[in-house]
Amino acid sequence: MHSGYVDGTWGQVHYRQCGSTGPWLVLFHESPLSSEVWRRVMPLLAPDLRVIAFDTPGYGASAPPPGPDTEIPEYAGVLAAAAAELGVTDAVFCGVHTGASLAIEASLAFSGTSRGAVLSGVALYDDEERAEHLANWAPDTAADLQGTQFDWAVERYQRIWPGLDAEMLHLAAVEALRVLPRYHWGYRAAFRHDPAGPLAALDIPVLLLDAEHDLLADKDERALELAQNARLEILPDLPGQPHLREPAAYAAHLLEFVREVNP
Repeated sequence: MHSGYVDGTWGQVHYRQCGSTGPWLVLFHESPLSSEVWRRVMPLLAPDLRVIAFDTPGYGASAPPPGPDTEIPEYAGVLAAAAAELGVTDAVFCGVHTGASLAIEASLAFSGTSRGAVLSGVALYDDEERAEHLANWAPDTAADLQGTQFDWAVERYQRIWPGLDAEMLHLAAVEALRVLPRYHWGYRAAFRHDPAGPLAALDIPVLLLDAEHDLLADKDERALELAQNARLEILPDLPGQPHLREPAAYAAHLLEFVREVNP
C-alpha cells in the first residue's frame, strides 16, 4: 500500500492505493474519519483489484472545502475528478454512510463509465429525521485546556458504536479530534442531501452491503425499492461498521461483486 496526493479544486486530495492490476474499486469513508478505516480491507483485495481509498475533503489529510455549506455533489465531484486524474476507469464505487452518498454521486459523475456501486448505509431520511439529525447529531465542538474534547470523542464512539474494541475506539476518536473544528461539515452535508433521486437515477448494478443492526439498516428496504438494479446482502449479527469489524467478509463480498460487474 502507498499514499499520495492529487491536486483538486480545493487543494490536495489524499488517497491510499493498493494493488496494481485488475478492475478499479474506489472507497469512500464515513464522516468524520478517513481512508484509514479501509486499511485492513484493501490488502485483501489487492491481489485481484486496483483499490483506491480517498480522504473526503476536510477529513484525514485532504484539504478542506471552502466552508461548511459545501454539498455532497460538490464533494463527490472533487473526488471523482481525483479518481480520473489517477487513471481510474470502469470503476466500482463503494462507500459507508456519508461515503455511500458520495459513492452514488461519484457514480453519476462518471456517467457511463462506472460499473457498479456498493453502498453500506444509505441516508434515506424523511424530513423529520433530517431536521432532527441536523439539529442534534453533530453539534459544534471546540477544544479547550481542560481536554473535554477528548472525553467527548471517547463518549461519542462508545455510544454510537456499540461493542467496539479498543482499536476501533482509538481510530475513531483520533480521526474525529484531528479535524475537530470541521468534523461536522460532512455530517451536515449528508443530512441536507437526499440520495433518493440520485440512487434511482443510477443505471448500474448496486449492492447494498450492510451490517444487520447498522444505524441505517432500516433504510435498506427503501434503497432496494429505489435502485433500478439492486440486491441486498446482510452481514449478520453486526451492530455496524462491517469494514472494521469483519474486514475479510466485507472484502469477499466486494471482490465477488466487482468480478460480477467487471469480469
